[in-house]
Amino acid sequence: MESTQMSGTSHRKAATVLLTAALTACGTETPPVPQAAPSATPARPSVCEALHPYVGMWVTADGHIRQELLPDGRYDEARGDRASAYTGRYEVTGEHIDYWDDSGFTADGRFDGDVLHHGGYLFYREGSAAHRQAVAGRASTRPSG
Repeated sequence: MESTQMSGTSHRKAATVLLTAALTACGTETPPVPQAAPSATPARPSVCEALHPYVGMWVTADGHIRQELLPDGRYDEARGDRASAYTGRYEVTGEHIDYWDDSGFTADGRFDGDVLHHGGYLFYREGSAAHRQAVAGRASTRPSG
């Protein structure tokens, strides 16, 4: 009777192939050196989230522009009532982000903690302290009456 269990080497090779495919989907092609598989599988962030901490929703203080950085290396930007106004792929290197929009234009930006400087706008990680402060600051500068 043959054993259906993978050897440690076979398991690592299979994990490397899967990780390489996932990283390629994230927009990178150089996988980290694989480690031995843990005996238990705890909840972990996606591969792309492990590559950079910026996956999620980024919004302007007025909420008019909402840009979601998806874990698969794609973004989806809504403007006002227009859902998916801009879509494309992105890559993050350190605090720098490059965008390739599906319509053909390119752009870039820079992260400063929970603030994204992009296209002349400031975006805030939705729900962060920076976002709450920007929204509160905007409310305090509105004329009353």
